[in-house]
Amino acid sequence: MTKNPSRPARLSRRPAAEERWAELADLALIISREIQYRGYSDERTVSLTQSEGIVMRYLLQGEAAAPSQIAAGTGLQRTNLSTTLRGLEQKGLIQRQANPTDGRGVTVSPTEHGRSNLALARHEWATAVGAAADHDTTHLDATLILLTAVKDGLVRTRPPTPSAHPPA
Repeated sequence: MTKNPSRPARLSRRPAAEERWAELADLALIISREIQYRGYSDERTVSLTQSEGIVMRYLLQGEAAAPSQIAAGTGLQRTNLSTTLRGLEQKGLIQRQANPTDGRGVTVSPTEHGRSNLALARHEWATAVGAAADHDTTHLDATLILLTAVKDGLVRTRPPTPSAHPPA
């Protein structure tokens, strides 16, 4: 038996299922980084930080939301969220308005530019990922079901505060 020099020996002692889940997580991180690394070929697409992307996805799933709802829904700390919202507002992707129910607080919603920006980005992601997989959709539906279940499970079991030691 030959050892794979690219894998540390300690990984080989994991149970087979654990190793496969670790491989899935590793691949997801690598794929995410590769997509980010490419940037966008369409000059109309506004690049977003990771936190900005998380907030935009959250806002595009529903109604206008108060910053506290956005923080809870995304897992971002309230202080980091304020900076993220300022950046999105400066880019013209979100708008703040007085809360219609009481007028004291604010709600945040995506602008039309924010909606079209995500559509442009998703088109580029689809083009890049589809080409990388040689447009083979054989296992695409099963992959989407699995990744959605993983995402939903991770969100559902999210710790109340972010880790002080995020992964490298």
